[in-house]
Amino acid sequence: MTGKLGPDALATALAATGAPDAAVTQGPAYGEDAAAIDLGDAAETLVVAADPLSLAAESVGTLAVHVACNDVAASGADPRWLTHTLFLPDDDPDRLRTVVDQVDATARELGCAVVGGHTEVLGALDRPLCSMTAMGTTDRFVSSGGAEPGDRLLLTKGAAIEATAILATDFREECREAGVPAATLDAAAGFLDEVSVVPDAAAVRDAASALHDPTEGGVATALVEMATASESVFAVDRDAVPVRPETRACCDALGVDPLATFGSGALLAAVPPERVDDALDALDAAGIEGAAIGVVEATGGNEEAADDALGTVRIDGEALSESPRDELYPLWEARDSGE
Repeated sequence: MTGKLGPDALATALAATGAPDAAVTQGPAYGEDAAAIDLGDAAETLVVAADPLSLAAESVGTLAVHVACNDVAASGADPRWLTHTLFLPDDDPDRLRTVVDQVDATARELGCAVVGGHTEVLGALDRPLCSMTAMGTTDRFVSSGGAEPGDRLLLTKGAAIEATAILATDFREECREAGVPAATLDAAAGFLDEVSVVPDAAAVRDAASALHDPTEGGVATALVEMATASESVFAVDRDAVPVRPETRACCDALGVDPLATFGSGALLAAVPPERVDDALDALDAAGIEGAAIGVVEATGGNEEAADDALGTVRIDGEALSESPRDELYPLWEARDSGE
């Protein structure tokens, strides 16, 4: 089945960490998308994140850069360096040029240098696969697991920014047949220009106790991952989660929950209540929308923890303790099977 590994298989992967190294201050862990490595005398932390991308065929190079850089930014660092491993289904020079031009343009836009990688043809594929590693430095690493009781949960831009762009491009004809106007689809396709959260993270990182960027599985998965990493219980108001009209139109047309599908472009932040106004003002000054969507109710160190198991997210009172499968996968699978 396409998608993220289940809890047991993921635990096996996360346990395989090789030789111990005291310089690693954040290693593999559920809900943590980046590693932190103490650089010693430099008094800086190197942040490293890796992500593959294949299914968004029309914009794979662009999204691959953004998804990897977003993980670095959501850890309090400025992304600076990239390595790019590219697998192609054939040796079509036009396909290669399209992907590498996307990578080059997006990296330049973010001020990142592509410093290495690997490229080869793998005939078993039916579309390009980009595996990107991003790196950057910071003097304050912000993990996904730092949320504290009473922190407010903020979300930038809105749910399903990335999914909206995918639906409007890879599934444009299906959306059109379902009644989505061409003008709405054109506007939705433009959401691809908003999938970076590098500016979002730069605006709120000083105020945040924890940061996490929704990707596969969307806002719902990001909330579960952050709550689990923080040993917390989150309470979220679904109506408070921003959903743009174009997102609503495309998701409704194909039966997709905006909170449970690819969410790159949004940033989830846990912020102490006294810093919420600072964070929202910083976002506003950067021209980025932000909304308070919930609250951190308990952590493992809180004797008055809620009855819910730690790692639970209550959305309008409905408990969610496991990450939902991304709702775009059934659409791709139906297309691949000819349904």
